[in-house]
Amino acid sequence: MDLRELRRARFAVSVVFALHGAVTGGFASRIPWIQDHVGVGTGGLGLALLAPAVGSILAMPTAGRITHRFGGRAVTRVSIGLWCLALVLPPLAPNLPLLCAALLAYGAVAGVADVAMNAQGVVAEQRLGRPIMSGLHGMWSVGALAGGAVGTLAANAGLDARAHLGGAAVVLVLVALVVGPLLLDVRADEEEAAPAHFVLPSRGVVLIGLVGFCAVFGESAAQDWCAVYLGQVTGASEAVGAAAYTAFACTMAAGRLCGDAVVRRLGPVTTVRGGGALAALGALLVVAARTPVPAATGFMLIGLGIAVVVPLVFAAAGHAGRTPSEGVAGAATVSYASGFVAPSAIGGIASLTGLPASFGLVAVLLLAVALGAGRLAPSAREAPQRTAPTPHRK
Repeated sequence: MDLRELRRARFAVSVVFALHGAVTGGFASRIPWIQDHVGVGTGGLGLALLAPAVGSILAMPTAGRITHRFGGRAVTRVSIGLWCLALVLPPLAPNLPLLCAALLAYGAVAGVADVAMNAQGVVAEQRLGRPIMSGLHGMWSVGALAGGAVGTLAANAGLDARAHLGGAAVVLVLVALVVGPLLLDVRADEEEAAPAHFVLPSRGVVLIGLVGFCAVFGESAAQDWCAVYLGQVTGASEAVGAAAYTAFACTMAAGRLCGDAVVRRLGPVTTVRGGGALAALGALLVVAARTPVPAATGFMLIGLGIAVVVPLVFAAAGHAGRTPSEGVAGAATVSYASGFVAPSAIGGIASLTGLPASFGLVAVLLLAVALGAGRLAPSAREAPQRTAPTPHRK
């Protein structure tokens, strides 16, 4: 494969990441409409919003087998297309049980697409010979911000979410159809044994995934509680709280877009170690803050510090597994398990001692990111070369 084809493949996988983010941002922006349409309270909505995490966690371990059977390009093309189409399901649900079912399917497709596109990124990074994973996740953040912005405009215009998300799904699927053929056609060797239908990650991948778990915990805590923290602890207005969350999201996106250059200069271990320390410092600033400016600054430091951690975790896991898709699936399953733990842990601690104390736990876990950075070193990975994927030979 020549350099021109590799560049086209990198462009294609960048667009796929942006599409994945745009679906997430578009859906998130219309959650209030969906809640009103279904007619559920906060408890019912919380139950429904747990369904995507359940679907993803259940589907991710199967992604290695699916990719082995059909090839990386095909799985990425189909899964990202289905993920875009799944955007139409939640607003069509007339009641809570069907909303949960729709979001379960939505999450399952999202999980397979997440693993497939990250595996594509790992292989593209290997063949280009330079870091690109942080930039790819930066494109996800850009897509999420764009999807959220369009959704905000649609909501302010009073547009029915079924029309908005249905139209968005059509546009996103068309883009996916255009870039899909440019992706890398990565297949396993014919001699390689197919993985089990439900693959448990190796010890090395689990340890790498635990670094991601701590980072995702911090990201989820900041994402879910930033605006609430600004309002309840610092007395900020709703608008200031929303602005603080936007600043957090933009800082994370900027950190990811610039992250590859930092990784090339410092290496993954030093980058994650410094980022984890910076994020932990930001969490401690949040704990100490009682006015809006230092609290918002702390959340921005969290976003900047953890920006590159998950991309580098997936890159390390892609090298550590028998195949990139299997390694990424294992690390993603462990990392995204934070989606189950973070909301209840932060809320439970906050109900007993207040939100500042709950972010003390966030600071501890982000410090653990810095301490566990050594797991991302190439020497610490378990990467059997005999099972590395090779391009499909016609």
